[in-house]
Amino acid sequence: MARLLAFLAALLVLASPARADDISAAGRGVVRVVVMAFEDGEPVDFGHGSGFAVAANRVVTNAHVVALAAQDPKALSVVVGVVPSEGAQAYRARVVAADPARDLALLEFEQGSLPPLALYTGPLDDGSGVAALGYPGNVDLATAQSAGDYIVPLPPTRSAGIFSNVRPINGITTLLHTANIARGHSGGPLLDPCGRVIGVNTLITRNQEGDSPFAFAVANRELTAFLRQAGQAFQATAAPCVSMSERLREDEARAEAEARAQREARATRERQARELALARVEESRETRLGISALLLVLSLLAFGGAGILIIKNRQRPAIFLGAGGGLLLIAAIIVFFTRPSLEDATAAQAAAVDADAASASATGFVGRNLCELVPERSRVTASSSDPVPLEWSEGGCVNQRTQYARNGDVWTRVLVPASEQAVSVLQFSPSSGEYVVTRYQLGAQRMARVRELRRGVDVKSCTANAEARTVLADQLREIGELLPELPNERLVYRCRNQGAASAEGAPKAGTGS
Repeated sequence: MARLLAFLAALLVLASPARADDISAAGRGVVRVVVMAFEDGEPVDFGHGSGFAVAANRVVTNAHVVALAAQDPKALSVVVGVVPSEGAQAYRARVVAADPARDLALLEFEQGSLPPLALYTGPLDDGSGVAALGYPGNVDLATAQSAGDYIVPLPPTRSAGIFSNVRPINGITTLLHTANIARGHSGGPLLDPCGRVIGVNTLITRNQEGDSPFAFAVANRELTAFLRQAGQAFQATAAPCVSMSERLREDEARAEAEARAQREARATRERQARELALARVEESRETRLGISALLLVLSLLAFGGAGILIIKNRQRPAIFLGAGGGLLLIAAIIVFFTRPSLEDATAAQAAAVDADAASASATGFVGRNLCELVPERSRVTASSSDPVPLEWSEGGCVNQRTQYARNGDVWTRVLVPASEQAVSVLQFSPSSGEYVVTRYQLGAQRMARVRELRRGVDVKSCTANAEARTVLADQLREIGELLPELPNERLVYRCRNQGAASAEGAPKAGTGS
């Protein structure tokens, strides 16, 4: 585990100084929603608000933002456009569902793709930090040069505040907060510090006679109900929001404590092995000394008997008895000088330690494994917490298709999907059975650079070629240098071995390009 954290630290040292925080990552899926009404081909009405992706081609906004189109979705005189936060063009959209009571609408566009935002469905603490993303009209009035500027992709405006409490308005649950919003923010997301949607900004209080402004967001309980009624799937998590830096520090401290405990346990085993080896050597030495003394006594008795026989003039038996005594004396000397030494005890200790290490290695994770998330060591913002099946083969082949590169005790693979603006660094330690997934949510430009490097990776599947695996490690390191300072998610799994590898491949984790 210590080596795994060291590898992650090396990635962080080599990483680009640009920092992709969770709010910025969420901004990739925030859009400007533009509604234009035409009469006889001429624009007669114009309005805009904000929205955010809940699927690659579907966006949530306020119903009042697209009220004209929602009244007559097929009317050619009303055009709805979705302008992403990055890229080069806007997309025409249509209203697929609207709920005026909740002030929510769902839009669909056929071209392009957006990274969906995850919804946070856990409890909210009064006074916790929040952030609003969107396209306030007063900023547009100050910066736009023409109407065309409203359909040019631009990053959303960010404002921060605190969550006050829950307030019902006309039977609809809303969140009262202090993040500054203005006309044009309507339909944009209200986020927690981890960049997860907790509500949809919808209205502000009037600022009269110096009153402090407050804002209201439609709560997620209303949003999730609306999406389910519309048949729209969405990402959601109830995992608490924790700081990635703090989580890494905690895990580093835990890894150091584990390493220290392992060193102490190893020292204890070595001491016990040495004591046992010394005890066995001492026992063997005493046994051999006893045998040597016995042989010496027997040899002396034989010599004495031979002398008596010579006195009695029985030469032949005396010779045989004397020869036996000589052999017994030689045997006594051999047994005495071949008794175990302290060096033999040291060698026995080393053999015992090696056997212990070999025994630990023999209980590895080759074959099928089921890896379960360790919540107290993970930072989850959007991913599922379901168990992950992982099939491991010696040489770093995972799930019979994806080749990992070795870095000490840890094997690593960087996955760069073609259809998602996120990079995953997968790390597996076959000695401890720990599987770690760190995910980086990237902007379009950086994602394009990463994909360009990924196209240069030669190893597309498992290989037994050690040289190819070395080249793969170098290429993955180059990709790692483009990743931000910190990941957005870190999922730590503890794996349990379930036996030999399966004969046929099944849907498994850790696969991809």
